Amino acid sequence: GTGWHAIALAQRGCQAAGADLSPAMIERARLNAAQSGVPVRFEAAGFGALSATFGAQGFDALLCLGNSLPHLLSPAELGDALVDFAHCLQLGGVLIVQNRNFDLVLAKRLRWMEPQSHREGDAEWLFLRFCDFDPDGLITFNILSLQRQGSQSWQQTRHSTRLRPLLFDEMMGALSEAGFGEIEAYGSLGGEMFDPATSGNLVVVAKKDREHR
Repeated sequence: GTGWHAIALAQRGCQAAGADLSPAMIERARLNAAQSGVPVRFEAAGFGALSATFGAQGFDALLCLGNSLPHLLSPAELGDALVDFAHCLQLGGVLIVQNRNFDLVLAKRLRWMEPQSHREGDAEWLFLRFCDFDPDGLITFNILSLQRQGSQSWQQTRHSTRLRPLLFDEMMGALSEAGFGEIEAYGSLGGEMFDPATSGNLVVVAKKDREHR
């Protein structure tokens, strides 16, 4: 994204780096870091290419937030990404992943997420997020963005992307297969324990305890 998680870590004294598949987002992140006065290395790289980009076993921790892993549309892609995460980490390094709780989403067919809004001066944005459950088992995730300036009419755009619902049991098994242990699951970044029937998120904390074979 725009780099603020990595920038916040750097402001707290960590040596931080960040990656995004979009070169435009990387340029924005670099600008944000420069304006914040902290050194953060940002590189355009996607899932499966992090260790090749940043080097192997160079990190104590790796964060994958914002429901990013469900963009991987097959078990093989997920496995490759998690192995790549492990290659980035030193032995004992920590991985933190934050996804939606898709066990709950599928069980209750939860189509709509809470709307979000943003305002800068007399400019205003509204973001409506909803999903379509597709016949092939994947989800089409939609963001409808509404923007207006002052009293002008609303302008709208829609962005859609495909997601593969990543369920709790698959996540746990894939992490173990990739070389992670001491896996703990939480219902949010606030730290409450994960309940597949009620938690809004699945937040996983795992340690690299062996090299993948």
